[in-house]
Amino acid sequence: MATNLATATPGQIINGLQPGPFKTLLKIKPSGALQARKQANGATALYWRYSIGTTSERVLIGVYDSSAAPKSLEPTGKGYSIAAATRAAEALALEHHQHREEGGRPALMAAEKEAKSKAQAAKVEAEKFTLNNLLTDYCDHLEALGRVAHKDARSIFKLHVLEAWPKIAALPANQVTGEQIADMMRRTIELGKARTANKLRSYVRAAYQTAKAARSKPSIPVKFKSYNVTHNPGADTEPDESANKADKRPLTAEELRTYWQAIKAAPGFRGAVLRLHLLTGGQRIEQLVNLRTENVRDGGITLFDGKGRPGKPPRPHTVPLIPQAAAALLECQPQGTYALSTDKGVTHLAATTLSAWAVEASPLPDFQAKRIRSGVETLLASARISSDIRGRLQSHGIAGVQARHYDGHDYMDEKRQALETLHRLLDAPEASNVVQLKAG
Repeated sequence: MATNLATATPGQIINGLQPGPFKTLLKIKPSGALQARKQANGATALYWRYSIGTTSERVLIGVYDSSAAPKSLEPTGKGYSIAAATRAAEALALEHHQHREEGGRPALMAAEKEAKSKAQAAKVEAEKFTLNNLLTDYCDHLEALGRVAHKDARSIFKLHVLEAWPKIAALPANQVTGEQIADMMRRTIELGKARTANKLRSYVRAAYQTAKAARSKPSIPVKFKSYNVTHNPGADTEPDESANKADKRPLTAEELRTYWQAIKAAPGFRGAVLRLHLLTGGQRIEQLVNLRTENVRDGGITLFDGKGRPGKPPRPHTVPLIPQAAAALLECQPQGTYALSTDKGVTHLAATTLSAWAVEASPLPDFQAKRIRSGVETLLASARISSDIRGRLQSHGIAGVQARHYDGHDYMDEKRQALETLHRLLDAPEASNVVQLKAG
C-alpha cells in the first residue's frame, strides 16, 4: 500500500524512499524544510532546503540513523535521528534568517568561513616556518650536537641572509628558490667575500637537508618535519671554485723553526698556549681552545672534531702530549670548565685571539696561523711519517669502512712518535736538512 505523504510521519516517508528524488519531511522554522534523499548505497542523506530569491539551495546535515532514539537531539556515531536533524536544520535556518539582509547563504557562508580558517592557518604556518626560523633552528641543532660551527653559521646567516635579505628570510622556507640563494651568494662575492659565500651555501644546504631528512631520520628533532621541506634549494646552486682552493703556502721547515724559536721561551700564558698548539701538531685552533679541563689526561688530551660531519655529533680526537707539550699545558694552569682560559675556566680563549697572538709572536712576513698546520704536515711528510699517521694526528683523511668500523687501534704510540719527530726537527739547526731515520 502506498504511503500517504500528506499524513505520513517523517520516518514513514524515509522508509518509503527510493534512490533518486528529494522528499520533504517537515517544515522548518523560521524558514525552509528538512528533506531526505536515498542514495544508491542505501543510506539516506538529510538536508536543510531553503529559498533565496527565486532559487533554492540545500545544505547537507548528515546521514539518517534509523536505530537512533526518535527524540534524541544529538547525532550518534552513525548519524542523525529526525529530532537531531530537525534541530540542526533549525540552527541553519536561524543563522540564515539573522543574515538575510546581508544576502547570507549558509552553504556559501560555511565555505567562506572554512576558506578563511584555512587561509589564517596557512598564514600562521607561513609566519612560523620561515627561512629565518629554519636557519635559526639549524644553528640551535648544531649547538645541541656540540658543533662549534654554529657560531660561524649564526654570524653568516645574520649578516648575509637575515639583514641583507629580510623579505626572503620572512618567506616560508619551502618556498625559497635556488635562484634566491644564489643571489645571496652573489652579493657576498661582490663584497669581496667569496669564501664566505661558499660557506653560506654550505650552511644553507645543510639546514635544508636536515629538514628534508627529518621525514625519514628519527634522530633529527621532529620540529624540522613541520617545515615541510621536500626540495633543497641550496643544492641548486654552484660554489665559487676559485674560493675553495686550499692554501698552497705551508710554512717551510726553516719558517717553522724560526717561529718555534720565537715562541720557545715566550713568557706567560700566551707563550704557553702557542707552544701547546705547535707541539700538539698544529691542531685546529677552534678545537684546541675548546679543550675542557675534564678532557686533560695523563699523557694526552681529547679534542672533539665536528668538521665535515653535518648532522652528527663531534668525533673524539685524542692527542698525546710529549713532555714539552705537557709542560706548556701545565703553564696554562687548567681549571674550571675550560683548560685554556683567562678567567679560570669560565670561558675559553677565543680562536681569533690565539691566531692573533701567533701573528704577533712571529717574525716572519705574511705569517698566518693557519699555515702552521699545513707546515707541520709538510715537515712530518719530509720525515717519512706516513699520510695515515699524519691524518690521525691532525684528525683528517680518516675514512672508509675499515677505519670507521674495524680498526680499533688508538695509534697513540705512533702519534707520539710523530710529535717527538716534530719537536726534534723544530730544535734542529736551521742549516741542517738531515733527517734521522730509525734503523730497521
